[in-house]
Amino acid sequence: MHHYYFDHNATTPVSAEVLEAMLPVLTEVYGNASSIHYFGQMARQKLDAARRTVAAMLGGSAEEIVFTSGGTEADNLAVLGVAQDGHVITTAIEHPAVLAATGECASMTAVRVDGRGMVDPDEIRRALRPGTRLISVMHANNELGVVQPIDEIAKIAQEAGVAFHSDGVQAAGKIPVRAAAADLYSISGHKIYAPKGIGALFVRKETKIAPRSYGGHHERGFRAGTENVAGAVALGRAVQWVLDSGAAEQAREAALRDHLEQAIADRVADTHVNGAGAPRTANTTNIRFDGVDSDALLIALDLRGFAVSSGAACSSGATEPSHVLLAIGLTRPQARSSIRFSLGRANSIEQVDALIGAVADAVAHLRKLAPAYA
Repeated sequence: MHHYYFDHNATTPVSAEVLEAMLPVLTEVYGNASSIHYFGQMARQKLDAARRTVAAMLGGSAEEIVFTSGGTEADNLAVLGVAQDGHVITTAIEHPAVLAATGECASMTAVRVDGRGMVDPDEIRRALRPGTRLISVMHANNELGVVQPIDEIAKIAQEAGVAFHSDGVQAAGKIPVRAAAADLYSISGHKIYAPKGIGALFVRKETKIAPRSYGGHHERGFRAGTENVAGAVALGRAVQWVLDSGAAEQAREAALRDHLEQAIADRVADTHVNGAGAPRTANTTNIRFDGVDSDALLIALDLRGFAVSSGAACSSGATEPSHVLLAIGLTRPQARSSIRFSLGRANSIEQVDALIGAVADAVAHLRKLAPAYA
């Protein structure tokens, strides 16, 4: 049976070019980048080159890039490193890596979003108070793909003299990202065809931030621990691919996503696109199927050979409906009847057409089994 993958926002496969760049670093360039001998210096050169590439995508300088173990650590370092003892403003739809970290700060305000999942910058402005240290607003949402007005929010932060962090994990590789908008910006390798376990945090030079891990003076003293050179090289190569080929791929995925949405709207009654009407990343659509339990639909599609998601992977196994879908005003039953389809490089028009047929069949079958729907 075929297995078609439509869950790229959860994770992506490692691409051929990333593997090719990474392999020699795992086998031949095994030095510790902090060692001063030949082997260490070879590793240091690879690490520095990767840092420059990531900086090129984000629009910062190489020394403003801190390599981390992924998006979660980057978010934690940004939030707790800047605002642990103060007040932080965030949104109701952030990834748990930000929401849980802000919960560890002295105080936090989570501003609401509208029915499309958009943050109103004025709500951020109204939440400011004298002890506010940080504003953290994601660039693009993992479940809806909705893109937030981070340029406007950055201006508000700047005028207030408050640091601004944006979680760009779901934006990098999907829309142009310029960290110029933020003082701190997080990305993750495994969302852009690099392996799991590598990410980066852009930290603007003048930003005051305390480390959250202690040991050696690695990563400008912000993150102790021997550098993951192979991971950094992998991330650098993944970023280079985005710089070279990202725009064309985004346009291709947008066309596939629009076709998927249109066909489901045409063929399946009582469906709604969550986040419709807001700017969204090209690869993501979150669709509500009235009267259908999302987990039942996810399993039905999995049995037909299609991998999709009923929320964020980080909270799968949870019976709680998605906090993002509740935040945009869905009822609990509505939130529990929504499926996220996230496209990637491997998906073709043939795969999308096969998915459309499978969704139509599975929904019809599940609605027959659920007389309450009728």
